Amino acid sequence: MDLQFIGIDPDTGKNGSPTAWVDQANADIVIQSYTADEQTRAQCASRTAPGHAPGVPAHETVIRIPARLVSVLREACDAAERARL
Repeated sequence: MDLQFIGIDPDTGKNGSPTAWVDQANADIVIQSYTADEQTRAQCASRTAPGHAPGVPAHETVIRIPARLVSVLREACDAAERARL
């Protein structure tokens, strides 16, 4: 796995760092961010996506991405598209 650093939360301090990378091998976007609080996880678990069972599968998790990371995610999406070519 060769992760390309894309960016970090511009308002991060030394004790928090929502960050985005792109895996150059498969163009996946890899996100480090805050663990969603219990209320958010419960709401996600109680909802269903069309064609899917309710709940969050054991191999997945719910994370919260701060809105100030949106520009970094846009850049990560662009980098992922370039990596796929």
